[in-house]
Amino acid sequence: MHRDARTGCGRTAPDTRPDTTGRPMIWQFIDSSGVGGAERHIATIASSLLRAGLDVRVVLYQRHGTNPWLEQLDTEGLPTTILGGSFRSLLGSLRAQRPALLHTHGYKAGILGRIAARAAGVPVVSTYHSGERGPWPVGLYDFLDDWTGVLARRIAVSPAIQARLPLTSTLIPSYVIGPPAPPSAALPRRIGFIGRLSEEKGPDRFCELAQRYPEIGEWHVYGDGPMRGHLETAYGHLVRFHGVVTDLSPVWPTLGLVVMPSRFEGIPLVALEAGTHGVPVLAANVGGLGTIVDHGRTGWLYQSGSIEEAGAYLAAWSEMVGDGGTSELRRACWQVIRDRYSEERWLPEILNVYRAAGWTDPSERASAAHHNLFSQQQ
Repeated sequence: MHRDARTGCGRTAPDTRPDTTGRPMIWQFIDSSGVGGAERHIATIASSLLRAGLDVRVVLYQRHGTNPWLEQLDTEGLPTTILGGSFRSLLGSLRAQRPALLHTHGYKAGILGRIAARAAGVPVVSTYHSGERGPWPVGLYDFLDDWTGVLARRIAVSPAIQARLPLTSTLIPSYVIGPPAPPSAALPRRIGFIGRLSEEKGPDRFCELAQRYPEIGEWHVYGDGPMRGHLETAYGHLVRFHGVVTDLSPVWPTLGLVVMPSRFEGIPLVALEAGTHGVPVLAANVGGLGTIVDHGRTGWLYQSGSIEEAGAYLAAWSEMVGDGGTSELRRACWQVIRDRYSEERWLPEILNVYRAAGWTDPSERASAAHHNLFSQQQ
């Protein structure tokens, strides 16, 4: 099914029409049913490519009911196509539209996309987002995703993921497009959890913190997932559950702290987004969080699962907010993300991987054609 990014309207058949712009298209391909870190990463890359003057399309393998991510893509003006949910529809679309490159995200899109791209003669790149292999049967799919990755150029978003992948890959973390200056307003006493309400993200630990320290601030959860029903029943009197929020831009000015009590992580985009909006992060020291949060400068890191240690840092944050001395903290948060995780830093690295996979920059192609024409005239 094709979705027009401008109107939100759809047709019942997969869109297999060839691109009529005459310019090579880069596909960002995923099997998505909601809004998570991989989806936000894709939207960021797609926006960056468009800003760089390149043609890009977000392609979903199939429709999974009402997907709130589609609304976000529509709002951001990102062209989107939904395929028919079969390998045949994917291969047929690749052969008909001839994208300049297929960039896959997630294990299903990775496994199927690499095979289809090879069959269609389309260059392919795969980004690996997941920090840990899931339980059976997802663990088997992750294993197949890792090893079929040898059919593509691969990008790992964290050192831990790169160490897991067989053979070679390129380390390119997630990045964000942030505001040009840090916010100057004082940090409010609203504490937020943003993400999927599933075990690996630790929303239950966030709620335990709220139960232990309810007086420190207001406790808010933004996101949905399999744990929501139980958590909302048990902690709804202490924590406000907002559900999925497709546009977080109005939320960031209301937050004074983001808590990430994850059991495992890669390089979570939420931590990057918080930092670029001048919001400190209190996080379990797992995965790539230690490379994002400068302990004591842009937030705090604690031993995963230690409610007491997390509580001590909550008290330190509360005292800082009470004294009103948060402007330096906000600037540090913004500056660290700008220095380490900006579009200017990482988009050129992604384009280098694209080139290594066989993609040709249209500007380079035009320059080469001009050179050849000039040489013939001589």
